[in-house]
Amino acid sequence: MAGEIDKKSSFSNWYNEILKKANIVDVRYPVKGLYTWHPFGFKLRNLVYDELKRLHEGTGHDEVRFPLLIPEANLQKESEHVASFEEEVFWIDRAGKNELDEPLALRPTSETAMYPLFAEWIRSHTDLPFKIYQIVNTFRYETKHTRPLIREREISSFKEAHTAHKGPEEARKQIEESIEIYSSFFDSLGIPYFVSKRPSWDKFPGSEYTIAFDTLMPDGKALQIGTIHNLGTNFSKTFDVQYEDEEGEQQYVHQTCFGISARCVAAVIGVHGDNTGLIFPPKYAPTQVVVIPIIFSDEDEEEILQTCRDVKRELDSAGIRVEIDESEDRPGKKFYKWELKGTPLRIEIGPRDLENEVMTLVRRNSGDKKQKSLENPVENVEDEFKKIDREIAKKAQDNFNENVREIETTNEGVKSLSDGGAVIADWCGKKTCGKELEEELSADILGSVVDSEATDSCIKCGEAGENKILIAKTY
Repeated sequence: MAGEIDKKSSFSNWYNEILKKANIVDVRYPVKGLYTWHPFGFKLRNLVYDELKRLHEGTGHDEVRFPLLIPEANLQKESEHVASFEEEVFWIDRAGKNELDEPLALRPTSETAMYPLFAEWIRSHTDLPFKIYQIVNTFRYETKHTRPLIREREISSFKEAHTAHKGPEEARKQIEESIEIYSSFFDSLGIPYFVSKRPSWDKFPGSEYTIAFDTLMPDGKALQIGTIHNLGTNFSKTFDVQYEDEEGEQQYVHQTCFGISARCVAAVIGVHGDNTGLIFPPKYAPTQVVVIPIIFSDEDEEEILQTCRDVKRELDSAGIRVEIDESEDRPGKKFYKWELKGTPLRIEIGPRDLENEVMTLVRRNSGDKKQKSLENPVENVEDEFKKIDREIAKKAQDNFNENVREIETTNEGVKSLSDGGAVIADWCGKKTCGKELEEELSADILGSVVDSEATDSCIKCGEAGENKILIAKTY
């Protein structure tokens, strides 16, 4: 692929090239910020989101689907919420030649679409906790530089979960569960991450506080890959979402919501890929194994092909996604093709392999090559998958750790951030110090490290530190 493009020194070019050559998305749709999934890219997307759905449903969240259009009156009800989206909302004000009685918004997010119905669905304490999620398209008129899967005007794979609870303690426990869901999800993808509490000026509008997950991309910038919001009773009071408690009294529900977009796919591509192309944890690879016949003469051809088909049949029966490349291409071109697409394991079978009753296994992530008996292809492949998973996750975590540094002065911060990555510093918690820090470092405060305590004075004002904060340049 990327062949001559170095991922680390020119990540933006590498990323755009890999999306194109590996057939992830097509950027040529004639509306800026809207992109089309290729079949291969959509298979990857579905494998990733299947795991997300499994984790939600395993914790009692039911899948729903709400309409795309939101009446203007609904969107305007929560003033803080709508104020943050005013410049980003797409509006529909006519149908054909007829003006609508009320403008309709394309959802930027679904709180104001869902919660009027929550007021109808939730009546009693026996209806709680109430936990739902949906995977839909949302629309925001991004004015910054758009980038496929990272900054889109049509966010094509937005998973948003919404919950309602009896009181603040139950909502707090839901926040903890949501953190566990996202931690399990990103761990399975081999994506390292920060978990931080966003500063007050960067929390979700209408929430009491926001918890965010961020990772580091190869260009040293932080990418927000998931957010969790404690809404308290702000929205339930606005939309009159009440329940009758055990004593027969009416109470407002306490709510949370949490979301992930296709940035999780972008993170897998960016964090794990190399100059040759994509690299996937086996669980998420559209093709997990490719079998390549190595044929030198016509007399070997039929026996080699039959052996390849036998191996494929056994792997198929075990639920492993496997293909045989029987094209007329030379072996080197086949290797390149499947490495570009991130296929975790290549099986080569040639005349010498047949003679020794073995197959040659080649790992995409490391290039390691070994021979294994033809008698146990499923066991051998699954063993390799476990090793690949461990190696991919460890390499990503090591790279991540190398790019996170603690600093004691703003000068250290400027120097460190010029090399990319993130820095950790003690902070007094005051907004004035926080905003001055962001300006001096030309970077953003991601948030306070969850469960952290300051060990020194504030890096900006010298007063007693309240907690440790993460700072990085962001998308």
